[in-house]
Amino acid sequence: MSTLTEAADQVRRAQRSGRRVVFTNGVFDLLHVGHLRYLQEARELGDMLVVGLNSDASTRTIKGDKRPLVQESERAELLLGLRCVDLVVPFDEPTAERLVDALRPDVYVKGGDYSVDQLPEARIVERYGGEVKVLLQVEGRSTTDLVDTIRQRFCP
Repeated sequence: MSTLTEAADQVRRAQRSGRRVVFTNGVFDLLHVGHLRYLQEARELGDMLVVGLNSDASTRTIKGDKRPLVQESERAELLLGLRCVDLVVPFDEPTAERLVDALRPDVYVKGGDYSVDQLPEARIVERYGGEVKVLLQVEGRSTTDLVDTIRQRFCP
């Protein structure tokens, strides 16, 4: 896991050497094949993938008191174990606006459960001339779906 300062330094070095930096963000609780396919597709849009990871506190604010199911440090470790992920940067806010503003990635990516007008980060990216992409969501693959399946099968 990297601090924002460390990540910004690495992103600037990569961009100066001509590498295209892609950024995405999310909770990534109970990592599943939908996450993997999404992250692999995001990585294909550039040469370096930086993932902004909602902290445990931020996740509770967004998802409720029963989440995350997996603590922040372990979610970061899992993400960093994927070949497609180069850096993971935790953040405490509900959105990744501060990270996007500091990192200034060439491409900002979100999953298909969002539209560009719902993304406050998109305005920042568009302002400095970056690109915003919304990728298709893998149907039937979400943490909520996994939790619902567990409840149905194991909690009568």
